[in-house]
Amino acid sequence: PLLAYAAAELTGGTPDDADACAAAVELIHAYSLIHDDLPCMDDDALRRGKPTCHVAYGVATALLAGDALQSLAFAALGRSRIGSDDACALLASAAGHAGMAGGQQLDLDATGAAIDLEALTRLHALKTGALINAAVQLGARCGRPLGAAETLALDRYTRAAGLAFQVVDDVLDVEGSAATLGKTAGKDAAQNK
Repeated sequence: PLLAYAAAELTGGTPDDADACAAAVELIHAYSLIHDDLPCMDDDALRRGKPTCHVAYGVATALLAGDALQSLAFAALGRSRIGSDDACALLASAAGHAGMAGGQQLDLDATGAAIDLEALTRLHALKTGALINAAVQLGARCGRPLGAAETLALDRYTRAAGLAFQVVDDVLDVEGSAATLGKTAGKDAAQNK
């Protein structure tokens, strides 16, 4: 959400203008974390220092909670001050097969296999970078229209930020502890990723 607010400010939009976009992005993010922690994905028991949703409430409830959050995201975006059809398409792409869901599938497919830098970069760009890009692009649309060069600059920024975030997350998984991370450390190595 902070990226959406910052991008709105960049283009002259106000926090009120960006509220619906920021909420939609956070709802998608929350749904993705719930689903990511499920036994069929990363099977994690700890998130933000607390039991994951499926540990606390069961797998079925966690699945439904994630689904409900995803629906709420599009409802929030439909109430935004920007064109809702275009905004919904942008967020759907970031969350779907061309974004987070596709990146998660690549992550699952890579389990137990060595992948090259190009494949890893693509995985990170989809799994993490797509939502970062959507947050910035949605926020930027809350203000004045962007020129082509500005849109390209924001796209380059979000790609770099998404990759940097995921690289740091992967390093912290190796070097961090559950107490500092708020999630189980060492999961990637334990799952042969």
